[in-house]
Amino acid sequence: MLETPELSQKSRAESSGAEHLRGGPQFVPQVDIYESDKELVLFADLPGVAPADIDLHYERGQLVLQGKVMRPRQEGTAIATEYEYGDFHRVFQLHETIDSTAIEAECNNGVLTVHLPKEQKAQPRKINVRQ
Repeated sequence: MLETPELSQKSRAESSGAEHLRGGPQFVPQVDIYESDKELVLFADLPGVAPADIDLHYERGQLVLQGKVMRPRQEGTAIATEYEYGDFHRVFQLHETIDSTAIEAECNNGVLTVHLPKEQKAQPRKINVRQ
């Protein structure tokens, strides 16, 4: 499906999901998710966001990622601006096999990495066959 110029990523985010009570643009950060036998790892692109400005929490089976990207103070007139500023928000429905008590996250160089370990009982295991 082709995207029309009138339907940007911002307008898609603003028109989908629950109503947002804050004014201004809200955008959806780009995310990659990988799965191994032991965990899911989520990588979110959040350039310019300090770890203190990220609100990441687990609630009722959902991982909620939200925060605000502040516009840096720059002198002069902008010639081109492609970077988005304002609120961001994503919600991920987690499977019940994720161990919510062991979720860890770090933010380095504009990339948020969230480790979502699987419960031990959900991890594959080798079964020895006896003779």
